[in-house]
Amino acid sequence: MSPAQWDLPPELCCRPVAFVALTGLDVVYNAIHRAIWDAFCANRRADRVPISFKVLPGDNEYPKCRTKRTSYEWYIPKGILKTGWMNKHLNLVPALVVLFYELDWDDPQWKEKQSECATKVEIVRTSLQGRNTKVAVVLIQKKTPLPPGEDLVASERASALCGACDLSGKSLFVLPHTDHLVGYIIRSDFLFLNKHQFKMGFFSELKQDTQNALKYYRTAYSLVHELRAHETNMLEIKTMAGFINYKICRLCFQHNTPLDAIAQFRKHIDLCKKKIGSAELAFEHTAWMSKQFQSFGDLFDEAIKLGLTAIQTQNPGFYYQQAAYYAQERKQQVGQLCSHEPGVGYPAPDPLETTSGALDFYGQRPWRQGHQSIDPPDSEKEKQGILALQVKERDIPHSELIIALLSNAVAQFKKYKCPRMKSHLMVQMGEEYYHAKDYTKALKLLDYVMCDYRTERWWSLLTSILCTALKCSYLMGQVKDYITYSMELVGRASILPEEQKSRIEKNLIKVLMNEVPEPEPDCDPLSVKTAQSLWSDRISLAGSNEFTIEVQDYVPFVQCKAKFLSPSFHIDEPVQLHVYVRADCPHPVRFSKLCVSLSNQEYNQYCLLEDASKGKDILEPSTQENMCLVPGKTRKYCFKFVAKTEDVGKKIEITSVGLMLGRETARYVYLNWRGGWGDAASSHETLQACRSFKKRTRFPEQQVDWDTVTIQSSTMIISRVPKISVQLTHEPPALTNEMYCMIVTIQSGEDTVAKDIKLTAGLKPGQDANLTQSTQITLNGTEVCDDSHPALLPDIPLGDLHPGQKPLYIHCVSTGSRILLFHVAYSVSATVEGKDITCKCHKDETVTLETVVPYEVAMKFVSSKFEHLERVYVDIPFLLMMDILSASPWPIELVNSEVQLASSMNAIDQPQSQVEGVTLQTSECASECFLLKCPPVQNGTTFAGDHANIVIIVVIILAVNRHLPSYVLELPSFGRVRESLPVRYHLENRTGLVQDVEITVEPSDAFMFSGLKQVRMRILPGAEQEMLYNFYPLMAGYQVLPQLNINLLRFPNISNQLLRRFLPSRIFVKPQGRNGDTSIEAA
Repeated sequence: MSPAQWDLPPELCCRPVAFVALTGLDVVYNAIHRAIWDAFCANRRADRVPISFKVLPGDNEYPKCRTKRTSYEWYIPKGILKTGWMNKHLNLVPALVVLFYELDWDDPQWKEKQSECATKVEIVRTSLQGRNTKVAVVLIQKKTPLPPGEDLVASERASALCGACDLSGKSLFVLPHTDHLVGYIIRSDFLFLNKHQFKMGFFSELKQDTQNALKYYRTAYSLVHELRAHETNMLEIKTMAGFINYKICRLCFQHNTPLDAIAQFRKHIDLCKKKIGSAELAFEHTAWMSKQFQSFGDLFDEAIKLGLTAIQTQNPGFYYQQAAYYAQERKQQVGQLCSHEPGVGYPAPDPLETTSGALDFYGQRPWRQGHQSIDPPDSEKEKQGILALQVKERDIPHSELIIALLSNAVAQFKKYKCPRMKSHLMVQMGEEYYHAKDYTKALKLLDYVMCDYRTERWWSLLTSILCTALKCSYLMGQVKDYITYSMELVGRASILPEEQKSRIEKNLIKVLMNEVPEPEPDCDPLSVKTAQSLWSDRISLAGSNEFTIEVQDYVPFVQCKAKFLSPSFHIDEPVQLHVYVRADCPHPVRFSKLCVSLSNQEYNQYCLLEDASKGKDILEPSTQENMCLVPGKTRKYCFKFVAKTEDVGKKIEITSVGLMLGRETARYVYLNWRGGWGDAASSHETLQACRSFKKRTRFPEQQVDWDTVTIQSSTMIISRVPKISVQLTHEPPALTNEMYCMIVTIQSGEDTVAKDIKLTAGLKPGQDANLTQSTQITLNGTEVCDDSHPALLPDIPLGDLHPGQKPLYIHCVSTGSRILLFHVAYSVSATVEGKDITCKCHKDETVTLETVVPYEVAMKFVSSKFEHLERVYVDIPFLLMMDILSASPWPIELVNSEVQLASSMNAIDQPQSQVEGVTLQTSECASECFLLKCPPVQNGTTFAGDHANIVIIVVIILAVNRHLPSYVLELPSFGRVRESLPVRYHLENRTGLVQDVEITVEPSDAFMFSGLKQVRMRILPGAEQEMLYNFYPLMAGYQVLPQLNINLLRFPNISNQLLRRFLPSRIFVKPQGRNGDTSIEAA
């Protein structure tokens, strides 16, 4: 049976709309009629009533109406649904016939045209042959009608016309041909639709009453499954159930209830999947099941395009996949049920032919239409009909159907990001293309998905795909693909039995020997003959015998690991490189060339192994035994070369390793390992080997454990190890501003003369920028460094090495630690592997130098009573105390010291160094004392804010206070008990203002006194006042004098304590001695 048999009828899949026939319009030659037709049909918006319009002649022949039965007793229906029923009500029998007639209400020939209109209406009714189709009349008028009730003539004539045409008043319409034609027609759409009465579900859908339609369809679906099913009517029941299920699911999606649609479809499948029918026609059931899933997938996809949201686990792809599964099962059943003897042909006469060319009812057999009994009427016809269906089914292109369904499924799974499902279905597509003999597309699809399966290590799946791909490449004569897939199928990733691997390896060797391989098993015989011809042509082509395979994309039977023996090599030793090769094929295989490509191609010539024999036969014994790979045994190949001196400091990398199988005289293939190792499975295998806790098998010394071979794909060429010593002689730490001397001693241990020696010395680069600015280095120790001297002296030429020393002087301005670099470079001759080279060597020495200050200076200001001062005053002497503390680890000699004073400060005595020639040990201190004072200003203004600078290496800043009145006390150096002690106070006003002074004397327990206890006086500017007191000591010892309190009335903010601090507050009182006692006097 043709594939179209299982397709849903177009009238079932379309959206049902009412069919309205328009008659009386000449749309070809009448412009007004054409405008009316365009207004009805052209550019219908979504908000207009969905109606299907057709222009038909007035005497059109409609399908005949059958005579209705008066009773259904003893009536046996011939089927469920006739094949033309839906099409009849959609396209053949109109629900309404509209007659258009040009007639104005004031037409002068009204009577004649009224009769003509009635005649045309009667012709339409006659052609409908008694059907319940409604008839309406539309009068095309040139004038715009008046509102209803205002035109009496129109009302009268309308009634007369309805009577003549036997129409109700609601079936007569007026269509003015004005600028508002489209508006009148849109109004007419709704009037036409409201006149239709339709039956049950299909008619409800025609009326756009989808809710009632869904209800009727659900009822119909239940009734269909209540029918008694047997082999003769099983197909008809399933067909109708499929039609109704399609309608239910479509309406559910339309109502935006996708879960109801899915539930209905699952119910439908559960009810029908076991209704197989005739066992000889089981393929019909699988074909029907496939179509059900496909149709639901189409509905699901259409709903998604209209706004429905799908997810990964519920999308149309699953239904297309299931449809493809049943299509594949159908194909298998055809192979089992339709494999007749060669002499069995299509039966004659054709049992599938019908008199009308189509079936009367959906799902019935052509040779027994209308038959409803359980047993077939004619068993012979039944056999012939089944045979005809089987023969036709055999000619159907099943692979094309399967591929189309799988393609739809792949598109859906790709859309919803399901990569593994997509890959799985692409494999099935490739296999179907193979069965359809489209080997190019099959190989393209299979090659695409093999990358994923290699990456995810699905070796069983990969093996199956490779077998199909190998057959495709053989049947197409694709030499490179055939070699590639053969190498994988005989390797470690293949799960084929050993005998199959052996067969494939022998074919591979034949191809490399430029011979025709044996055919792959289970191939189509006709395709094999074509392939053998293609392979014969390949042998004769001389320019297509060289192939390169990038191994990282495949898993061939040859593995390779290349490594340098060390991460770095000195320039005076050979660079050593090992290449490990292992084969996993069933039989030994011999290669003809092994080459290693390095980043510096000049070394490639030293990393080449080539078979000297030029024999054609790849199986001939090789003159080099180690060029034969034994399965499971690791071969090691050693290479070495001498690096060039200009490559010192450069990295050499293994870019690739190439291994050639075959002969250049026949056919050969290069296996290329990028980076020197690794195929599509190596990374995971290496990781598994590292994680494995299994005890490794011990191998003999001459054998190599493949898993223990590590990868070292690059190496660095470094300079020769210097055989000189660099010694630094110095005595740390260094002192700031010292010309610190370091002696550099270079001694050679070379066998030959070290030539062209250059010394680079100074501050090591990369340190703090402040250290660079505060460090200078020179070779001349007699000069003092300044900012013009560098922090690093580069390439100081020393010539050839002779015994001697080189002094360097380092000047450090700041303290702290700094790293000094001493770099000695030279050249020396050497012999490596019999080759003379000149090696450049260098020796680096670094030293961390700590810089400290040699001494520290501390100073303080004290009064004449050695009391600490925060500020000094004009004309009042004070002392500058200077302490010099040695911080040097060695003794230091103070050559001189100097005090530099500002103009606002004078020295009372000539300041001279008091520490000249003093030698200080570590932590010892030397002190100096200077008597200073601030002179008065000539113009009488104050020095407020001025500073006195006292410089001893560092600058010392002092604040100077404003001028105040001066107080001088004349007091003996000591007193005696009960002896008068005269005391005189001198008060001098050194300001430019008259000063009012209030003076009081506070008594003391140790003294009696005579004089003014409280007095107020006025002192003119520059004047002096004198006050005399007699103190009488009462107690011996260091006693407190009566305190003199002075208040300056003009300066109330001046503290009395500040004025009193310059006056002595105590005096030593001697005890009263006996006559003749000289001890006290002496004291």
